[in-house]
Amino acid sequence: MYVVLYSIVIKPNQEDQFINAWKGLTKLIYKYEGSLGSRLHKKDTLNFLAYAQWPDKNTFDNAGGNLPEEANHYRNTMKATCEKFEVLEKLEVVKDLLKEQQSE
Repeated sequence: MYVVLYSIVIKPNQEDQFINAWKGLTKLIYKYEGSLGSRLHKKDTLNFLAYAQWPDKNTFDNAGGNLPEEANHYRNTMKATCEKFEVLEKLEVVKDLLKEQQSE
């Protein structure tokens, strides 16, 4: 498994719009690009951390070309609601002891 960690700073009063766009884009990436999903964590009012899981580095590196046009709406909304969106790390998973769970 391969994981990408993100640091995100959103603009004031943009939390709901950002989260909805993040959810929409994440679901499309999962459906069309082969990701294993993503988790979003709130650090404080405007600061979030997220990580996306992929089966392997190759799947991550080759993702992006299969998304429907709808993905652009979510990307544009995320860009409009964020002050900063940066990749912190890209890592191979050595051991995974998280319990598997289905959510939204």
